[in-house]
Amino acid sequence: MSALEPTSLSTGLKVRHLTMMGLGSAIGAGLFLGTGAGIVAAGPAVLLSYALAGLLVVLVMRMLGEMAAASPSSGSFSTYAEMAFGRTAGFAIGWLYWFTLIMVMGAEMTGAAAFMGRWFGVDPWIPALIAMVFFAAVNLARVANFGEFEFWFAAVKIAVIVGFLVIGGLLVFGLLPSSDPVGWTNFTGLGGFAPNGVSGIAAGLLVVAFAFGGIEIVTIAAAESDDPALSVGRAVRSVVWRISVFYLGSILVITLLLPWNSLGPAESAAQSPFALVLEQANLPGVVGFMEAVIVLALLSAFNAQIYATSRMMFSLADRGDGPRVLARVTSSGVPRAALLVSVFFGFVAVALNYLDLDGLLTFLLNAVGASLLAIWAMTAAAQLKLRRRLEAAGPLPVRMWGFPYLSWFALVLLAGLTVLMLTDPGARQQVLAMAIVVAGLAVVGAVTARRSERVQPAR
Repeated sequence: MSALEPTSLSTGLKVRHLTMMGLGSAIGAGLFLGTGAGIVAAGPAVLLSYALAGLLVVLVMRMLGEMAAASPSSGSFSTYAEMAFGRTAGFAIGWLYWFTLIMVMGAEMTGAAAFMGRWFGVDPWIPALIAMVFFAAVNLARVANFGEFEFWFAAVKIAVIVGFLVIGGLLVFGLLPSSDPVGWTNFTGLGGFAPNGVSGIAAGLLVVAFAFGGIEIVTIAAAESDDPALSVGRAVRSVVWRISVFYLGSILVITLLLPWNSLGPAESAAQSPFALVLEQANLPGVVGFMEAVIVLALLSAFNAQIYATSRMMFSLADRGDGPRVLARVTSSGVPRAALLVSVFFGFVAVALNYLDLDGLLTFLLNAVGASLLAIWAMTAAAQLKLRRRLEAAGPLPVRMWGFPYLSWFALVLLAGLTVLMLTDPGARQQVLAMAIVVAGLAVVGAVTARRSERVQPAR
């Protein structure tokens, strides 16, 4: 590498960019299409499922925000895992996250391309290719330009959800023409608030537990903000409460207006609970509108995930846990090689979704399904171990509440969620597949670390 060649990422992201990136990645098609599955499992008590999952995410994000504000890194939880437990832990959790987002990117692009292909009467691979090239170009620009693009991209989704909450609220109180106040009928009838009991709430938790995945991108992007310590603190606080309001508010409106037993997994925009609610307001073209929103949600999340995968790969390579070429950046501070590799494997993931290879795709997606368990657990464990060290280095801009009790409480919640998943046949396969992938990555990480130590003993 030339002495004049830049070796670090650029800066330029502002608080509003970080906030919208977190929202854009976390609010995806899972909210618009997957909500019904959780509601039919738990009934209106799915609000408790979302609240419990939201509490867990709030605690994890607070811990992650504490570490990111004190020691900003594009490797985020992977860097902190290495700081706390050594290179093997950082290697395994970092590459697990990269693998997870690559597979999610493939699934999201496949879904978006199916909608767009139908709109324009072309094979889905054509809009998928165009979108891949377009978003690769967006991410190759200066990070400030990318942040601005993602800000407005995600802002449209936020505006849609706010509009949905307003219209839904008017319907709930009977303030729209031809509407009557709905009261608590759906909460008191049809078996009551929790028609399927505690087991239903648990089943709902399994459906919604990972709905908030993606919010961690805020701490990955912190390293490229103008003032990381200040920016990450504000962004984490903002994202957490906005996600809670948007998710819980939307679920409350849906469960008040729609009988829980009339819902289920949505396979199209017409079956989305959001579309069904808006139809009650007699809005024309609501299905087409929801299709556009779902595609926008998928593409916004896809765009943020290209960013996250490239930065995680850059950080891993920069720490010696990946090929050194992936740690190179352009004159504008963009890790071009890492970004192009992520985009390439995004293409591969899309191809796997189209080919639907028997057994392979199921295994990979199962591993993705439970990967956040490992990432969140490692985050909590790292924060518990690093807190005193970070305090010794100086005042903490963001502090975890009730340390160490709430940190341990988060780990207990994660352990309980893992046990719950092991009791469910489908979820059990996810945990087992994730465990196999993590074990494999740990072995590779240990071998890589030993080889690196032989080459550079004084690293």
